[in-house]
Amino acid sequence: MTSLPDQGHHPALAEARRLVVKIGSALLVDDDGQIRRPWLDALADDVAALMKRGCEVLLVSSGAIAVGRRHLGLTHKAPRLEEKQAAAATGQIRLAHAYQESLARHDITVAQILLTLEDTEERRRHLNARSTLNTLLRLGTLPVINENDTVATTEIRVGDNDRLAARVAAMLGCDSLVLLSDIDGLYSADPRQSPEAAFIPEVAEITPEIEAMAGVAPTGYSSGGMVTKLTAGKIATGAGCRMAIADGRRLHPLKAVDEGARCTWFLASVEPRTARKRWIAGSLKPSGRLVVDAGALKALKSGKSLLPAGVTAVEGRFERGDAVLVCDPAGQEVARGLAAYSAADARRILGHKSREIEAILGYRGREELIHRDDLVVS
Repeated sequence: MTSLPDQGHHPALAEARRLVVKIGSALLVDDDGQIRRPWLDALADDVAALMKRGCEVLLVSSGAIAVGRRHLGLTHKAPRLEEKQAAAATGQIRLAHAYQESLARHDITVAQILLTLEDTEERRRHLNARSTLNTLLRLGTLPVINENDTVATTEIRVGDNDRLAARVAAMLGCDSLVLLSDIDGLYSADPRQSPEAAFIPEVAEITPEIEAMAGVAPTGYSSGGMVTKLTAGKIATGAGCRMAIADGRRLHPLKAVDEGARCTWFLASVEPRTARKRWIAGSLKPSGRLVVDAGALKALKSGKSLLPAGVTAVEGRFERGDAVLVCDPAGQEVARGLAAYSAADARRILGHKSREIEAILGYRGREELIHRDDLVVS
């Protein structure tokens, strides 16, 4: 097999501050439906080393269906959808327990999160999932995320966890995503079928030419393939997150990537924060308006969040997470962002100090009406 010369080590893991790692079924589970514990322990060692140096890590792990099929005796090659969902229900418990045991050796607390793609796309569910995951990371916990296969339908039959991992990376503003696979990166053609296929060490943009290099999804438990990995790459890099496709079959696969093992890096042209700000500025249709006083206007221009004390009027009908315009006393747009409260609640707390919110609304929400991370000043 010939390949292009390696263009050097891209120190993405050395630079990573928030990293998503996607683990495929074929890496974690053997042909008999048994979890590969030595491999999992080696991965846990890698994760612990990254966390020790200050990197926040999230795992998106396949394998529940593969593990559950064995324990339910579903050994036939083409289980029905309801059988896959039943397998996921029993396999997920065993999978979570395996992660818990392996990472406990490093005193790392594990949290299980089950998501569907809709949880990352529908606005309020997106915000709830994002808030929960951010809180777990702040508390030093390692989230282990899987597709909620017991209730999902089409997601099971698509390359779900590649895309799910990219959606999680975009949702949380991650700077790096690693897809651990049974191949060490992108080739100009499927190297299993074309020995002359050239290795592609770096992709600056996923063009139609790059997409044409993807092969078909492999058979077996894996539902992914290079096609879904490139789809994930588009999602991740569009959100400012670089992505690697790396060989996960070896022990200590993340350590290998960190030390310069061959893999394909898909580069992002912007930082995650910049990408999110662009999305807020140009991709959302505002549902209402907040009018602010001169003091709040000055605070916004200095990069601060919008507090309820500086709001003088709330217009329109919107829910938590909807896009709203922020206008000066003359009615001119000065910013736009994602509201942390519905219009009804915003009207009740406008003009009040943040410490009064709980007493007024009966629950403790955010201190800000729009957090600065969710705000774009015009």
